[in-house]
Amino acid sequence: MADEFKRLSILIPVFNEVATVEQLFERVHKADSCGLEKEIILVDDASTDGTGAILKKLAQNDGVKLFSHPYNRGKGAAIHTAIKHATGDILLIQDADLEYDPNDFPALLHPILDGRADVVYGSRFLGSTHRVLLFWHFAANKFLTLLCNMVCNLNLSDMEVGYKVFCRKCVEGLNLNSERFGIEPELTAKLARRRFRIYETAVSYSGRDYTEGKKIGWKDGVAALWFIFRYRFFD
Repeated sequence: MADEFKRLSILIPVFNEVATVEQLFERVHKADSCGLEKEIILVDDASTDGTGAILKKLAQNDGVKLFSHPYNRGKGAAIHTAIKHATGDILLIQDADLEYDPNDFPALLHPILDGRADVVYGSRFLGSTHRVLLFWHFAANKFLTLLCNMVCNLNLSDMEVGYKVFCRKCVEGLNLNSERFGIEPELTAKLARRRFRIYETAVSYSGRDYTEGKKIGWKDGVAALWFIFRYRFFD
């Protein structure tokens, strides 16, 4: 089964991550891709803190593509752009901060490479190492995951996780719309509707708090409630 997969596209949406993006890039560049050729796609979502200059330097490396938005649109829009330009057989979403560790690539890729899965989600709640952070953020994540599971008839433990990996066929014709963090429930609902084989695997998590640059807020959580129903039943 692995013979049909040759290239891994790593999709990295970036907005104002001047302190982390270069180190993250180095970790991605060195990470074990299980023998797959790496294609790294950077999307600068109109950063204003000097991130853009760093990305232009990183784009000089072989196998790296850089695309830039003229104004800030959101994580979802950056992922749309990255998917549009990806040429890999497997696509992996990687946040530009240091919350998620590229050393987890093999665990995320193996269920697809050995023919068990079409989609693999990481999970921060399956027993791997994670930073202890905000209770209400954790509670909101669990509530949204529970609601998504009920509506989509799934048993995920972490719908909002940043690490999502999928075969190219899973996103062909998917018609993604969410421009901000609604991309997480939208992807989940639409993949569930198509009945792809979804697996989870534990990933480590070094979360940030809001003083360290975390961007998702309570308004995004409220919006996710609507997106879960919209993309499961009405889209």
